[in-house]
Amino acid sequence: MREPSSANGTEKQTDWNAVNWRKTNRTVRNLRQRLFRATQEGTLNKVRSLQKLMLKSYSNRLVSVRRVAQINAGKNTPGVDKLVIKTPAARGRMVDALAHSSPWKAKPVRRVYIPKANHKLRPLGIPVVADRCLQAMVKNALEPAWEARFEGSSYGFRPGRSGHDAIEKIYGLARPNKTKKWVLDADIRGAFDHISHEYLLKTIGPVPGKELIKQWLKAGYVEHGTFHATEQGTPQGGVASPLLANIALHGMEEALGVTYDYRGQLIGKRAVVRYADDFVCFCETREDAEQVQKILVEWLKERGLTLSEDKTRIVHLTEGFDFLGFNIRHYPAPQTSRTGWKLLIKREQRISPGGAKEAQGPMEQSPRRQCPSGSHQAQPDHSRMGQLLSHCRGEGNL
Repeated sequence: MREPSSANGTEKQTDWNAVNWRKTNRTVRNLRQRLFRATQEGTLNKVRSLQKLMLKSYSNRLVSVRRVAQINAGKNTPGVDKLVIKTPAARGRMVDALAHSSPWKAKPVRRVYIPKANHKLRPLGIPVVADRCLQAMVKNALEPAWEARFEGSSYGFRPGRSGHDAIEKIYGLARPNKTKKWVLDADIRGAFDHISHEYLLKTIGPVPGKELIKQWLKAGYVEHGTFHATEQGTPQGGVASPLLANIALHGMEEALGVTYDYRGQLIGKRAVVRYADDFVCFCETREDAEQVQKILVEWLKERGLTLSEDKTRIVHLTEGFDFLGFNIRHYPAPQTSRTGWKLLIKREQRISPGGAKEAQGPMEQSPRRQCPSGSHQAQPDHSRMGQLLSHCRGEGNL
């Protein structure tokens, strides 16, 4: 940790290798918990004071630099300045530099493209390392306050939640003995690229760090050496972008009239499950699902977003739908189920460029080995044992 500076001397540099990370993480965690409780209590002045304290916190700077330059998968990906931080000494210098980040001028992001599951390209905006560290600091100040307000049906990019939690919620809603059998499988066209800056800044309100957020939104991007201004959208690739997208899409349940009882149990005729910009709505009739779609079109228009006409559809659970890499569908089971239907949630089968369905795993591609007598008695296949073990390990890390 850094030592206190003398009265007339210069401030000493951070010794990265001497940081007490247990104490540092505990300090940031306690501040986040205090922010969460203050937001629940409705003490706005206390929330603002704690957010300012978080932005000035030395522990927050340490945790943010560590997450960006040492933990995140993109730690070796540079921005437009081609700068990355790889040594402990460089991380310590970045921590000290962030203490003098005001006034700060955000730099444009670097535009890159990654392949999507449908063989198209997804644009990413890679900020410079210094901006990523500042975004992590601002995120620690904003996220606890919004976590106290976010809806329970939102599962994407939130602490303590994952895609499997969303699938578990869908399982509870789509069981054959439930009444909501019509599903609006919606898709927002370019959600991250078209979010309205004005609406987002208005929703965030007068919070500390708002001017930094405005600079990041208006910073623009550089592609093939050419600068392009950004009048809408938040760049995919920034540390704070998922949080900003969740803030922009907050309030969907209220717009659709989803209601709960005092125990938190769903009692209305509609239900929503959302993972970032992907969501599905459960309704009791097709007419109600069509009404939900009309409500969402007007609700998204205020945020600068629209539904994709090609990908948005209304289906019955007997037809099935795909969500987060899974296929959810009712299958007929007249002899094994009281309702006559059985819910199966399976891995989504994607179509390869050649037109054939991709196999689910190596287990489906290996034929059953026969013993010399011609029978189908199981025999150990040592040649594929290593592939099967590696496949299982990979599936466990998803």
